[in-house]
Amino acid sequence: MPVPVPRQRAIPAAESGQAPAASPIVGSTQDSSQTLAAPRTANPPESTAGPAGTAPERTQATAHTNLTLLLIEDDPAGSPIVPDLLDQAGKPIRVRTARNLTEAERLLTDDVHCILLDLALPAPGRAGDDDELAVLKHVLDLAPRHAVLALTASNDAERGAEAVRVGAQDYLVRDELDGRLLSRAIRYAVERKRSESAERRLAEGRMRAQENRRLERGLLPTPLLEGSSLRFAARYRPGRSRALLGGDFYDVVRTPDGTVHAMIGDVCGHGPDEAALGVELRIAWRALTLAGLCGDQLLGTLQQVLEHERADDEIFATLCTVDIAPDGRRAGLCLAGHPSPLLARPGLPARLLPYDNNGPALGLLPGARWPRMQVELGAEWSLMLYTDGLIEGRVGDGGERLGQDGMVEMVRRQLSEGLSGEQLLRAAVNEVRNLNGGELTDDVAVLLLDRMP
Repeated sequence: MPVPVPRQRAIPAAESGQAPAASPIVGSTQDSSQTLAAPRTANPPESTAGPAGTAPERTQATAHTNLTLLLIEDDPAGSPIVPDLLDQAGKPIRVRTARNLTEAERLLTDDVHCILLDLALPAPGRAGDDDELAVLKHVLDLAPRHAVLALTASNDAERGAEAVRVGAQDYLVRDELDGRLLSRAIRYAVERKRSESAERRLAEGRMRAQENRRLERGLLPTPLLEGSSLRFAARYRPGRSRALLGGDFYDVVRTPDGTVHAMIGDVCGHGPDEAALGVELRIAWRALTLAGLCGDQLLGTLQQVLEHERADDEIFATLCTVDIAPDGRRAGLCLAGHPSPLLARPGLPARLLPYDNNGPALGLLPGARWPRMQVELGAEWSLMLYTDGLIEGRVGDGGERLGQDGMVEMVRRQLSEGLSGEQLLRAAVNEVRNLNGGELTDDVAVLLLDRMP
């Protein structure tokens, strides 16, 4: 891709002397910009006169400006700056001068790279302030993205060192300064500021990423199965890039009567709002389940939660709930627009549980009902609950999808290979991804409950 060529910044009219400034500056000012390619002369090149009290800008037309320095000093005419200020490429460094901070604020445009500040200047509004670095702190607040060099007297090096600790990139002693030293100090300060800014942005980005990961990881459920003989495993893969949590959600809890309740659901969509709604529904499901609700009553209450919390009336959620009796041989099944679980038993082919009485997804029909079906599990079994991300992946280059039948055949084969628990879920998700030819665009959640004699 071609790299665009940056345009040279146009000097504002008030700064170039073509129009008066927007607001008057109190006191005498020297507001000038110089391209220092040759020594100053008594007769400067012809230029347009600026506002009263403002020195004209002197610019060498053929010089190419690379870096811009803003000098803030109460007596710029007596400054130690020498004419030959060159950047690393040998191009002249442009210099602007300001006698006070009010004037400096007006000249502090985006094309300024470095500020050379006289620490002897008073800070505005701090007449009785004993803080020797008040003016520096004011400039640092005013220009947080600019490199700052502190200018101090030869007998005040300690103050200069303190200025660096406060936030300046370096300090310079007035009596020891020459053009070569100042040019090098400017280049060093600019590069150091760039490095500090890049490092700070990187650290902030890492911190935000860590906080997001901790938050999302904390939102994933911790199953409450204490006292149950059932084994639990889960696999979760969000469809959003670099996310840990999507619109799919699941949970498993055991109530005091010994019943194990499992749930898996899917909020339509894949963004952070859908992920947040999924978390809300999961937490609501756990609270309602522990309070003793189940079946149609529980799903009806969850629909009320969804209707109150969703950002748009078009948003809905599918849900599958299973409540397994304390003896582990029977279960109640409720489906709200969700795929039916897969049941695997020794000596029998894996199959889907009945789904003829599948009710509507939550949030679609006010006053909907969700029948609870009783199913027989047997003495030894594995029950797999999943979201549609597992069955809607494509198979090969065509438009054909895996579907429930393809998933059942895949799980049957993996069970025949001796896979179970975490290994079975990992193999299932990985194979679906490989069949799709890459990452799945939809969220995938799978949980597995096993009962062994």
